Amino acid sequence: MKNNNSIKTVVAIGIGAALFFVLGRFVAIPSPVPNTNISLQYAVLGLLAAMYGPVAGGLIGFIGHTLIDLSWGGSPWWSWVITSAFVGVVIGLFAKKLQVQEGDFGKGKVAVFTVANVIAHVVGWVVVAPVLDIVIYAEPANKVFAQGAFAAVSNTITGVVVGGLLILAYTKTIAKKGSLDQE
Repeated sequence: MKNNNSIKTVVAIGIGAALFFVLGRFVAIPSPVPNTNISLQYAVLGLLAAMYGPVAGGLIGFIGHTLIDLSWGGSPWWSWVITSAFVGVVIGLFAKKLQVQEGDFGKGKVAVFTVANVIAHVVGWVVVAPVLDIVIYAEPANKVFAQGAFAAVSNTITGVVVGGLLILAYTKTIAKKGSLDQE
């Protein structure tokens, strides 16, 4: 059974990275903050990290964000690539508590998913990304912390609202244990 789960996780990483890329590259919503978009790909990252855990979440964020940056013709912006991976890992750390694959996404699990997203996005975009921007690229602090603050708010909202709706829709498709009656 473990081998089957490994195969599912590898497939989820591939599909997740592809969806992350497509949404980030072609469905990004421009924002008033330069070089910062409202990013729907964090909803998919939240769903798949919650389903498959921190390794899958980290790889989806890392590979997907790298592909987005490469598709623009330049080199990856590593500080943000690393932050996308960080977000996936942090949300994935809550996967065992969420147990999305069990088919239950009640109020308690919605709260856990919300907390996971807030922690991941706020720490990622307000701390990790700006600090790496300054260290790696010598970017001005006021610029990168403004970008990070906007990204934290918009990505948290996207992750919680759209990601939560995706999880809710997914869990509605799962038959719960003991839900079938014997006739």
